Amino acid sequence: MTKNGNSLDKKTFDKLSRLYIIALSTIALSVIISQILVRKHLETQQSDSTVINIAGRQRMLSQKLTKEVVSLSVSSDKKDREILQKNIKETLYLWNFSHNSLQKGNDSLGLPKQNSDHITREYNALNPVFNTILKASNSIVEKLEKDLLISVDELTSDIKKITNNEGEFLLIMDRIVNQYDLEANKKVVWLRKLEFLLMILTLLILLGEFLFIFWPTAKSVKATLSELLSAEKKAKKMAFEADELSISKEKSIKELRALSHAMDETLLFARISTNGNLIHFGNKFSRLFKLSNFKQDILFWNVLSINENEQLLIEDLIFQHKKTGWQGEVKSTTKQGEVVWLEMSIIPYNPSEDKSELLIIASEITDRKAAQLEIERLTKDSFEEKMSQQKIISSKIIENQEKEQNRIAKDVHDGIGQMLTGLKYNLESINIADIDKTAIKIEHLKELTTNIIKGVRTATFNLTPPELSDHGIVPAITKLTQELGRLTGKEIVFFNKTDFNIRLDSLTEINIYRIVQEAINNAIKYADSSHILVSLSHSKSMLSLVIDDDGKGFEPSKVKKVKKGDGGMGMTFMKERIKYIDGRLFLNSELGKGTRVTLNIPI
Repeated sequence: MTKNGNSLDKKTFDKLSRLYIIALSTIALSVIISQILVRKHLETQQSDSTVINIAGRQRMLSQKLTKEVVSLSVSSDKKDREILQKNIKETLYLWNFSHNSLQKGNDSLGLPKQNSDHITREYNALNPVFNTILKASNSIVEKLEKDLLISVDELTSDIKKITNNEGEFLLIMDRIVNQYDLEANKKVVWLRKLEFLLMILTLLILLGEFLFIFWPTAKSVKATLSELLSAEKKAKKMAFEADELSISKEKSIKELRALSHAMDETLLFARISTNGNLIHFGNKFSRLFKLSNFKQDILFWNVLSINENEQLLIEDLIFQHKKTGWQGEVKSTTKQGEVVWLEMSIIPYNPSEDKSELLIIASEITDRKAAQLEIERLTKDSFEEKMSQQKIISSKIIENQEKEQNRIAKDVHDGIGQMLTGLKYNLESINIADIDKTAIKIEHLKELTTNIIKGVRTATFNLTPPELSDHGIVPAITKLTQELGRLTGKEIVFFNKTDFNIRLDSLTEINIYRIVQEAINNAIKYADSSHILVSLSHSKSMLSLVIDDDGKGFEPSKVKKVKKGDGGMGMTFMKERIKYIDGRLFLNSELGKGTRVTLNIPI
């Protein structure tokens, strides 16, 4: 280009550089301002979730405090009262601390020091109620510290203050939590509007830069590059055409020679005519099938196998697929009688317009095929064994169901049926004219009716208990341990360590109940235990149940596995149930040291 042209290009380049710097600086400035505004607003929202969480927890703590205080009126045992006193003090401290922190702020909890005017007014209305409950609770704690066995009458006044004010506290606290949530939502809405406005502003800036800077620049650069590329192509085209043809030809020849050598040495490679006559046999093929020299009229399938059936199969494959090609596995037998499996491809090939051939490319897969056949055999054996075990388990389940139905029928017939018959005869024998005897028979009928009701409850106890469907797994297990302890005379204790009271899926609850029932019954029947402890704890994602007994224990490794229907069915049913609810079951036992059954269930 000319000197003037170079000077013009330099001026244009300088102008474009300045425009790009301005455009990029504007974008960067808009992004920085957006981030500053958004971060500033997010800082004001950082504590909203914590505030709502702690404010919501206050309602739970007040209910827990009331429950623990009311429990004092039904507990006269010194140990129980000592535990209740400790729980009341802990709950009271956390409740009071959170209440003050919500109003005055707390850096460790991440609570702000100021509330809105509306929330402040609500706290002003709440404080008298809070102080009344706090004062009454402190009074109860002080009295218990002086005398754990203090009479309920002396605590009644303070307990009534707490229970009478709890409802108003919960009502006001609900309004406070709702107001916290409303104010947090308003902040989120404002932030969305801010982000939307910033996005619109950024898009407008980008649109303006595209229309007035990038688009004109792109067109100018594109025109310049087109001229340069066109000139370069015209200058180089004739110089490189001859060299490129020569290099390409030489490269193709070298690649063909290298490919031919590689195929001969690394692959089982051969060329045959469409009639099956062998044209070329690769070195690796020759070594595998011990063929050093061959005649032009030798057939390919006769080289691959000495087995007549295998020869016919290979011949049929070649004639069926000589036009379309084929790929698959082929079995062959060498002259030494060794079985060789080949993964073989038949590829139609035309070396010239009037000549057709077939390329045979194969790889030996004898070891892989043997492993595959062994895996198939083992898989089949394992499947048949599992199906056999499953049939045994299914038959045992049906058998146990029949036994349970027969037991219920017998209980109903022998117990409830006979009592109902007696009730019928007693009713028919009543003589209204004889008032004295009628009164005596009515009293007897009342007693008989009570026994019938008890019999019905006993007969249905081992079915789905009403506590399970009405109240959940914790009340159901509580009832189970109490009833079994009463019926067997053993010390069976249920301890809810983490105060779990969440309802689960009905199928999950019934399976947990049945597993615990089975574990306790095993400890009663087989362990010769006198004490059984059922403990429950939970985390955010896991529910854990542990059943401990002080029985004679056993060696888990010696428990018979279910293969022929003998032994271990109780443990098998427990494992089937825990697997159904995606849980895990652990069994630990030693001779003379008792047994522990642990259930872990995701929630």
